[in-house]
Amino acid sequence: MASPGHRMLGKEAMSQEEKPMATINSVLGPLDTAQMGFTLSHEHVIVTSAGIQQTHPEFLDRAGSIRKGVAGLRQAHGEGVRTIVDVTTMALGRDVRLLEEVSRKSGVQIICATGAWLDIPRVFWNATPDMIAPLYIREIENGIEGTNIKAGIIKVANDMGGVTREGEIVLRAAARAQKATGVPISTHTWAPERVGEQQVRIFEDEGVDLNRVYIGHSNDTTDIEYLIGLLKKGVWLGMDRFPGGNMPGTPNWEGRAETIARLVTAGYAHRLMLGHDWSVTLSIASQERQAERQKRNPDGYLFITRQVLPRLLELGVPQQAIDQMMVDNPRRFFEGKR
Repeated sequence: MASPGHRMLGKEAMSQEEKPMATINSVLGPLDTAQMGFTLSHEHVIVTSAGIQQTHPEFLDRAGSIRKGVAGLRQAHGEGVRTIVDVTTMALGRDVRLLEEVSRKSGVQIICATGAWLDIPRVFWNATPDMIAPLYIREIENGIEGTNIKAGIIKVANDMGGVTREGEIVLRAAARAQKATGVPISTHTWAPERVGEQQVRIFEDEGVDLNRVYIGHSNDTTDIEYLIGLLKKGVWLGMDRFPGGNMPGTPNWEGRAETIARLVTAGYAHRLMLGHDWSVTLSIASQERQAERQKRNPDGYLFITRQVLPRLLELGVPQQAIDQMMVDNPRRFFEGKR
């Protein structure tokens, strides 16, 4: 039997009148959104720290990471995955040349990010949003680190304890870069503390169109009232931590699937996107945690295809809704369509 991922490939063949007319940045150059296909909305290839590869290159097996990235994404491509959104920022050791090589050799299109993760550079702590926003704009419009590889999304992050003072500076910088470029925003949040609400209030204050905002890691909670409240504001939700269940107070993957099913039943399939938050190299974690992580998810970038989507079908989620979440919604998000 074909996997759910294979079944979705039929959605890529849209009629002429349905074809979108939008081009976005990928690591291999301009990408027609009509070619995005089955998309994982929040992933990584490598996760490390800023400057490690340049200063201590022996700490990271870059060549090995490329081999693992190519192998993992080539396998994913064989089971229907066509695009991933890699939201690795400078603080997480973003390497756009590595992403370029992995994309070219695996066949999976990769959209890379500008912006900031939780490790906000110290020099930004006392900067203004208007000092930082042009840096993000340059990476979107001109290229990253002297390359012609351009960011296609703006990543920001706030976690336990909510939006800090310096975190707010970066959120406002991202909002201003979004308004200047039209490129959407993807956030890291801590859903158990409803941090997405704080992010939305700042974006509203900055006048951002919330249709251009993706509130990530929203499946770290089963609080439907919180999630629907965000959806009613007009944002997209990233149900993008699978298999999950390794952080106290967060649901296992079955609970995460059930939350998606509840939101679909409530009428919100058209505003959800799925991803894993996976990476083939996670050097910010201990070796023990990395080994445990591999054991928990031997499917890598295919856990959703092999485990989550069949479970959603069992829960009564229609195939049409799955196609929406995996194919149509990422395309519409990047096109700015509602």
